[in-house]
Amino acid sequence: MNLPRYELKAEKSLTVFEFTSEGPKGQIPKIVKFSETTLKGFYNLAFGDKNLESGEIDDTIVSNNGDSEQILATVVSAVYSFTESESEAWVYATGSTNSRTRLYRMGITKYLDEITQDFLVFGLRDNEWEEFKKEIEYTAFLVKRK
Repeated sequence: MNLPRYELKAEKSLTVFEFTSEGPKGQIPKIVKFSETTLKGFYNLAFGDKNLESGEIDDTIVSNNGDSEQILATVVSAVYSFTESESEAWVYATGSTNSRTRLYRMGITKYLDEITQDFLVFGLRDNEWEEFKKEIEYTAFLVKRK
């Protein structure tokens, strides 16, 4: 994706990334985190605002800082970095709400041709994984580096 993105700061493990959204609502710290699931080699992608008190991700806040495409490009950049170090990893993502999942689907759809140059992309529909197709509503997404 040839879009502007924010500078990422990563922990040594390349499983936690931080960046700052900048827009009309000010500077908002964000976190992208990859956590291994109970299935070996499968990682959950968590993303949201950084809670300044706990340091944890809050994926319930709606920032509306006017930079959603730049944020999407930055999260994708984190996925690239993570899968460079964990080349066999499957990355699972879903929104914390149906509307967020829909936003993720729209972003994947918009940049699908570029994404599929480097990743296998699947969508979860009716509890079955299938190759991602445009115009289909999915409840979750799974990607793996080619």
